[in-house]
Amino acid sequence: MSGGAGPFEILLAWSDRVLPVAADTTALAALLAAGIAVEPGCMTGGCGMCVTAYVEGDLIHKDTCLSASERKHAFCPCVSRAGTRIVIAG
Repeated sequence: MSGGAGPFEILLAWSDRVLPVAADTTALAALLAAGIAVEPGCMTGGCGMCVTAYVEGDLIHKDTCLSASERKHAFCPCVSRAGTRIVIAG
């Protein structure tokens, strides 16, 4: 799959826990399934309610709400993906 549609991982830096994100699911679904408090919002990357900070990663931003500057440290897990891994810190 191209365009960042493949599987990737989310590393929770505060616990060293790794959450797999399958090609057919979202980072938001993986975070919620792991019990991480993230507000879902519109689920289309337009509202910014689910914006989550990250400290490292090869992000593929697919939202329409974050500026280029904001994308350097935050992503919308409802639509954005990663090439291989995203590291988030609590």
